[in-house]
Amino acid sequence: QVQLVESGGGLVQAGGSLRLSCAASGGTSSSYAMGWFRQAPGKERGFVVAISSSGSSTYYARSVKGRFTISRDNAKKMVYLQMNDLQPEETAVYYCAASRLGVPGPPIVSSYDYWGQGTQVTVSS
Repeated sequence: QVQLVESGGGLVQAGGSLRLSCAASGGTSSSYAMGWFRQAPGKERGFVVAISSSGSSTYYARSVKGRFTISRDNAKKMVYLQMNDLQPEETAVYYCAASRLGVPGPPIVSSYDYWGQGTQVTVSS
C-alpha cells in the first residue's frame, strides 16, 4: 500500500508559478509510475502529466506542455510538479497518483492505483 501526500498548492496570480510536491510512503513507490491529475469544480478529474518509474520518460497533456515539468527523486520518494505561466482556468484541486506499473498507462483515472488527498491551486486573474 502506498500513501501519497501532496503539498505546495496555494493562490497565485495569472502568469505566476507554483511547485507542487508529492511525498510517497509505504510500498515500493520508486518502482511505480507517477502522475498528476486535476479536478475543477463541476468537472471530471483530468490528466496533467505522468512520469515513468525511472524518470526517463514523461508524458504531458497538450494544454500544459512547455509550461509544466514533472520530476521525481526516488531516493527521497518525492515527485514534483513545476507549474509556470498558470492561468485562471487551471484553478483546481491537483492530485498525485501512483500506478503499480513502471510505465504510465493511458492518461485516465483508472490507470492509477493510489491517490493523494489533493492540494488546491487557485489562479486569480
